Amino acid sequence: MSSYQQELARVVAVQNIEYLRRAYAKATDLIGLADPVSVQAGRQIYHRIFSADTEFTISGEGTDAMQASGPDGWFDVVAEALAPLGPTQHLIGTQLVEIQSLVLDANGLPQSGQAQMESYVQAWHEMTDEKVWLFLGTYLDEVCFYPDLGWQITNMELRRVTGEIRPIGESVAVAVKV
Repeated sequence: MSSYQQELARVVAVQNIEYLRRAYAKATDLIGLADPVSVQAGRQIYHRIFSADTEFTISGEGTDAMQASGPDGWFDVVAEALAPLGPTQHLIGTQLVEIQSLVLDANGLPQSGQAQMESYVQAWHEMTDEKVWLFLGTYLDEVCFYPDLGWQITNMELRRVTGEIRPIGESVAVAVKV
């Protein structure tokens, strides 16, 4: 296999790994909608992107340390956290993937692999008192490739960087004056 084919396989792997976090954002927003169809769709995405034994941790200043195991364990944490809130939007920003290993077959298809990914997140959460909670954080993921499943997150840390609560519409009012 040529070095070009190997590099192409790495680029495809990076893109597939990045899409895990983007699918996570979509799934979490679906769970936040709180209707049964959306919640189930979010749960199904979690089962696709997380390995059955994924370990989850929340850390950072001003955050209660928390841990969970498996996609359903994390689903329970997310569903409980979002239950008192309205709609959410999780925006994934900067993403950096470092492939640690990637074994390819003769056709250039992955057979196994490991990587680490760092992803910035801005999450907007509508609150019931006409306020919005803005959460800024970083996801730190360990990812593995499984031949029958593709890339999956096997370890996830959500590290809070900062956040704030502000009245809904305040930012819009400022923007209109400009």
